[in-house]
Amino acid sequence: MELGLHIADFTWDGGPKALAPALARHVRDGESAGVTRITVMDHFWQINGVGPAETDMLEAYTLLGYLAAHTSTARLHTLVTGVIYREPALLAKAISTLDVLSGGRAGLGIGAAWNEDESVGLGFRFPPTKERMDRLEEAIRICLQMWSPSEEGFDGEYYQLGRTLNTPQPLQGDRPYLMIGGGGEQRTLKLVAQYADACNIFAGPEAAHKLDVLRAHCDKLDRDYDTIEKTAITRMDPATTADDIVRTGHELAGLGYTALYVYATGITDPTAIIDVMGSAVSQLA
Repeated sequence: MELGLHIADFTWDGGPKALAPALARHVRDGESAGVTRITVMDHFWQINGVGPAETDMLEAYTLLGYLAAHTSTARLHTLVTGVIYREPALLAKAISTLDVLSGGRAGLGIGAAWNEDESVGLGFRFPPTKERMDRLEEAIRICLQMWSPSEEGFDGEYYQLGRTLNTPQPLQGDRPYLMIGGGGEQRTLKLVAQYADACNIFAGPEAAHKLDVLRAHCDKLDRDYDTIEKTAITRMDPATTADDIVRTGHELAGLGYTALYVYATGITDPTAIIDVMGSAVSQLA
């Protein structure tokens, strides 16, 4: 079981003026502790469950570029980008750029978006669920095409591109790592089976059931279920111990998950986060 550091709460000691050096230390310490992947949210306001909307929040791709300069081994991506926030071609270009500048460590985490209050507040159109899911599939197809040798156009229901030129191409393999986040059983997990390298599910009572649903979609689509990485996300707070994370990791590993992303809330000293995660990494290795 690998552990990923998911940075979701920026209310650290020192406030915004101290965030840049604190983040640089945080991710370097995370790598030194054995964290293999580092992710951030793609939100513009803080989300319920982490803090009030008015709490500090950093823009995801600016932040990932900064983190790339202060890390050397960890995979970097969002967990996850809302499809309505950026045109797909711009998103593909951003991931390609991050991959080149990080030495081949970028991934794309993407989902259908859910935060209507944030979208309405900042002027992002928030269409009905079906349209967001349809846009998600088209966006994934556009990104995959832009990461391929093809420069053909793309004529979708929602997106039309005249020429999918993208240079430089990402450095890693055929394409960057592609994760689809969410547990929607009819569309989201089907898209995972069709296109993704990984899924991401909340570590809760439904975690086992969601993998059964994913397996059924793979069977119908003739996709090898074992080629999809199963990842989960869990929360830690000031009372969480390394043993708590290890226990969750072992439970998920027994279901077939191989990576667990941990995000912290209510911890104002980032060193305390790494102390707990570092101990858990050594026990889960």
